[in-house]
Amino acid sequence: MNKKQGLLIVFEGIDGSGKTTQINLLARTLKEKNIDFEVISFPQYGQNEYAQKIFDYLSGKFGTLGKVDPYEMAKLYASDRKTVRDLIKKWLTEGKLVIANRYVSSSKAHLGANLAEEKREEFIKWIDQLEYNENGMPKEDLTILLSVDSKIGQKNSQEKNHPDIHEDNLSHLQKANEIFLELSKKEKNWVVVDCMSNFQMKSPEEIQKEVVAELKII
Repeated sequence: MNKKQGLLIVFEGIDGSGKTTQINLLARTLKEKNIDFEVISFPQYGQNEYAQKIFDYLSGKFGTLGKVDPYEMAKLYASDRKTVRDLIKKWLTEGKLVIANRYVSSSKAHLGANLAEEKREEFIKWIDQLEYNENGMPKEDLTILLSVDSKIGQKNSQEKNHPDIHEDNLSHLQKANEIFLELSKKEKNWVVVDCMSNFQMKSPEEIQKEVVAELKII
């Protein structure tokens, strides 16, 4: 008897929205319930040449946001993901729950934020063609968008590490936030978890309860 196909669950949201924290909390719950899972994060820093170039871009080595071609950067992000395409497919075939910290939609939001609004729809369609059709990346079964105020997200990021060119630019984060919310309305299998309450971020435990409530498999 064949194993049931696994599920690809993606966490999205701007920098400082708590993706890593929520994934770590979820991983603990999955272990307690003996649910077979894998976690993967993008970009895969230290794993391939594409991720190194992405690191250089975010460090500002390629210039400011307005000077970098979003299409060229999208190819790098896509190439980074493609290096583990077969591994992700293997995990899914084995019936595992695969949790991704960022995925295709991160390129749509963060790189799309560098384009004029009227050019974004075409860019998003191009990314879908590149990632899913040409590169054969598995499609998400569920995308969980952690929705946080852009200023709070930026503050959280700045407190943790030296901000990259995305995190350092509030206008960029606001545009990326808007695109993520638009995607949540237009694309299939998205849920939005509101991480804010009374202009402050909810506790990680409060947010996790809402995340788990959306995962009917737990």
